[in-house]
Formats: sequence, C-alpha cells, structure tokens
Amino acid sequence: MNVFASIARSVTFVVALSTAALPCLAAGASPLPLPKDGSCPSRYYSSGGYCVPQSDARHAVPKVGACPSGYYSSGKYCVANRENAGAVEKRGACPSGYYSSGNYCVKNRR
Repeated sequence: MNVFASIARSVTFVVALSTAALPCLAAGASPLPLPKDGSCPSRYYSSGGYCVPQSDARHAVPKVGACPSGYYSSGKYCVANRENAGAVEKRGACPSGYYSSGNYCVKNRR
C-alpha cells in the first residue's frame, strides 16, 4: 500500500469517528466553544474567533431557522432552557436517542 492511501484511510477514520462522536459531545455536561457569528449567546464571552462558555453557560448551537424544542433564540444562536440539553443540526435521520425538531435533532429527556 502506498503512503498516500494509508494517510487517506487514516483521515477517513478520524473524520468518521469525529462525526459519530458529535451528538455525544453536544449533549455532554459542559458546553463547547462555538465559532463566533456576531454577538455571542447568553453566558458566553468572545475570545478570538470563538464564543466561549462561562462556567454556568447552557448548551448552545448555531441558529438554523427556528430554534429547536427546549431552546430559545439568543442572537444567531439557540440556547438550551435546561442544563445538559443536547441538540445538533439535523443531517438526514436523527440518531437513536434523539428526536427531530425543525432543523435539529434533540436528545430525548431521561
């Protein structure tokens, strides 16, 4: 196998693994930084090209149309109404454990 094929296979694996982990990361205990698009959402501050969550921030996602169920609009973002909420932009069918809400897949409540 040539070195380029080996590199391509490794990159494909990392991308697939990252994509599969996205819903888990979105629904995790701590919100993640978001790419900055205008003003940062509630309880986030600007740092470089990102909106970084403060310690008491709730999960937020970039706004794509209307905010999903359980989220409110804050500038160009949607912010969760409750802690440990999880939503990701919908790309085809929602994964197991999530339901469809507009342009999003939202984690089912326990």
